Amino acid sequence: MGAELFSDLSGVYEAMIDWPKRLAHEEPFYRRLFEEAKVRRVLDAACGTGWHANMFAAWRMRVEGADISAEMIARAKARFGESRRLRWVVRGFHQPVAPAKPFDAAICVGNSLALAADRATVRQAIQELFYAVRPGGVVVVHLLNLWRLPDGPCVWQKCKRAQLPTGDMLILKGVHRRGSQGFVDLVMVGYQQASLVYSESTPFLGLERDELEQMARASGAARVDFFGDYQQGAYDREKSVDLLMVGTKR
Repeated sequence: MGAELFSDLSGVYEAMIDWPKRLAHEEPFYRRLFEEAKVRRVLDAACGTGWHANMFAAWRMRVEGADISAEMIARAKARFGESRRLRWVVRGFHQPVAPAKPFDAAICVGNSLALAADRATVRQAIQELFYAVRPGGVVVVHLLNLWRLPDGPCVWQKCKRAQLPTGDMLILKGVHRRGSQGFVDLVMVGYQQASLVYSESTPFLGLERDELEQMARASGAARVDFFGDYQQGAYDREKSVDLLMVGTKR
């Protein structure tokens, strides 16, 4: 099989995540935050296949899910539909939002921001997220904390069998760090024939707490909080799995 068969990895992305489990884990965090900030309108930038956006819409919020991947947006529409409360847009997180009415919250989660081409793009994306929300609105950025990983070896996170259009596959996903650069490693093996059919290693940026805070404050944040998990535990650069930023616009 050629790599061209995997030009659309939205199905692989979908198969790798236990979405009910993940949303149950993250829901209390968003419930508390959205209640405190009186959130009724949400932008989900880099929404992927739309699970977070759909959850917020189920809370009777108005939600826009945006992603640079047309395949991701098509999958989100097919699964969740579109309505007065839930709409989908093909747009990168660094591209202008220009909402007719400001959002109360904007999120960019799942390490999406770290996949930006460079720090200038990250800075632009954070500016757009803050521009999109009203004064007093909140911006949530979630990243994998690269700095807890050892320098060199791959840390394998997931191994899952999935039936894809290309066949019965065993999918392995891991991450590794090389200095200040992170990599997401994806390997797919044909389940029946036990042969490698696809592999890739996608680089991502090693973003630091301090630089994210500087970008947020330069973009209009009056307050910036950091957590090491969705239970709002303190962020520890050496130990935390997550780097979670919540910025409140002045």
